[in-house]
Amino acid sequence: MQTMPDEVYTVTAVNKMARYTIEESFPSLWVEGEVSNYHLHGSGHRYFSLKDDSSQIRCAMWRSYGQALKFEPKDGMKVIVAGGLTIYEKGGAYQLSVKKIIPSGVGELEMALRQLKEKLTEEGLFDPDHKKTLPAYPMKIGIVTSPTGAVIHDIIRVIKRRNPGLDIILWPTEVQGDIAAPQLAEGIQQINEYGEVDLIIIGRGGGSLEDLWAFNDERVVRAVYDSVIPVISAVGHEVDYTLTDMAADYSAATPSMAAEIAAWPLTEMKDGINAYLQVMKRSVFDHFRENKTRFREYIGYRVFRKPESIIEPRCQRLDGQIQLLRLLSENRFDTFRKTAAIHMSRLEALSPLGILARGYSVTRTGKNKKVVSSINDIEQGVILETIVPDGLVFSQVEKTEKKNEYKG
Repeated sequence: MQTMPDEVYTVTAVNKMARYTIEESFPSLWVEGEVSNYHLHGSGHRYFSLKDDSSQIRCAMWRSYGQALKFEPKDGMKVIVAGGLTIYEKGGAYQLSVKKIIPSGVGELEMALRQLKEKLTEEGLFDPDHKKTLPAYPMKIGIVTSPTGAVIHDIIRVIKRRNPGLDIILWPTEVQGDIAAPQLAEGIQQINEYGEVDLIIIGRGGGSLEDLWAFNDERVVRAVYDSVIPVISAVGHEVDYTLTDMAADYSAATPSMAAEIAAWPLTEMKDGINAYLQVMKRSVFDHFRENKTRFREYIGYRVFRKPESIIEPRCQRLDGQIQLLRLLSENRFDTFRKTAAIHMSRLEALSPLGILARGYSVTRTGKNKKVVSSINDIEQGVILETIVPDGLVFSQVEKTEKKNEYKG
C-alpha cells in the first residue's frame, strides 16, 4: 500500500515559492533583445516579448513606469530593458517586470525625437503650404524666451539698433527642464489671445539634445503650428535644429538673425523714401519741362494765332448744309402734299357719299338697317329707308317683281 507524502503543495503555493525565489535571485538585471508582440493596454500597462536568435522572454511594464517613457517601442526594435524577474502566478509563467526601456545603439531622446517627427510629419505640421508669410513691417514683436539669458539681450539689442520705434512684448519662460515646454506653449497661446502682436520670436541659445528638448515637445510644436500670428523660431546655433524650427513659419539660424529678420531697418527705410522722393521730384520736373516745351510748340500753331481762320470756313459750310437741308425739306413736303391730294381724290371717288352725289341712292331696311341688294331681302309691307344725298326717304313695300318679270 502506497503511503501519502507528509506535505502536499497547491499549484498556487508552488508558484508563490517559485516567484519569491526568482525575485530574490534576480531582483535587478539588464536584458537586451528584439521587441515582439508589443501591446499598449487601455489601462496604460505595456506587454511584450524580448527575443534573440534562440529564445524569448515575456515582459510587462506597469503604467507607473511607462509614463516616464519618452518614446514608444515597436515590434522589431532592438532595446535594452531594466527590471527584475518574477512569476505571473495565475499563468505559472515567469516574466520580466520592466522598469525602464532604452533603444539599443540609439539614445532614448533621439528615438523619441524620431518617432515624434514621423508622427507630426504625417499629420502635416511641417507642411510648407501651411506656413504664413512674415509681415514686411511689423510694429509690435512678441518674444517667448528666458528673461535672464543672453538671448533676450541679443534680440532686444538688434531690434533697437535696426528700428528703435518697434514695440517689444516679452513672455518670460523657462527654456530648459520639465516646466519649460508647458510654459513655452502657453506663451505662444497667450500672445495669440492678446492679439495685438504682428510677429512672434520663440527661441533660446544652443545646447545638447537634452538642453533643447523642450523645443521638441509636442505641446510646443502644436502651439507654434496653431499660432495665427507668424512665428520665427530661433533655437540654438546653426548646427541645432528642433521640431519647433520645422513647424515655425520661418527658422532663423540664431536668435540674433531672427531679430534681424523681424525688425525692418528704420534708417534704410528713410533713405529709401528719400531716394524715392528724389526720383519723383526729378520725374515731375522732367514732365513739367517736357509739357512746357510742347505748350510753346502748340502756341505757335496757326489755330492758336488766328483761330477764326479755322472756325469761319466751318461756319460757312454749316450754313450751306442748313440751307440745303431746308430746300430738301420743302421739296419733300411739296411732293408729299401732291401725293396726298391724289390719294384723297381717289378716296372721295370711292366714298359712298361720292356715289350718292352722282345721283345714286342706297336702300336699307328700316328695322335692322340691312342694305337691300336683292328683292329676296325684303317682303311686302316692310318699311324701307332710302338714303339720298340730302336726306332719307321712308317707304313701305307694296309689291316686288323679279328682274325677268319687270316690264317697266
